[in-house]
Amino acid sequence: LFTAGALAVIRYAKIHGTGHRPWLTSLLARRPTKVAAIALANKLARMAWAMMARSERYKEPAALRA
Repeated sequence: LFTAGALAVIRYAKIHGTGHRPWLTSLLARRPTKVAAIALANKLARMAWAMMARSERYKEPAALRA
């Protein structure tokens, strides 16, 4: 499911731009789409695990709030 979600995020980013996601922008410039999707899925899985392990809610990074 993380991979499917990551592919959807990348598809959306290619249509609407990735200006507020610098990590994804640089990754897509360096790697093929499917490799970038797996990397993004891995990042999402690590974030989800950390939130569950610490019983915390998602905290949006300061760069995305602006």
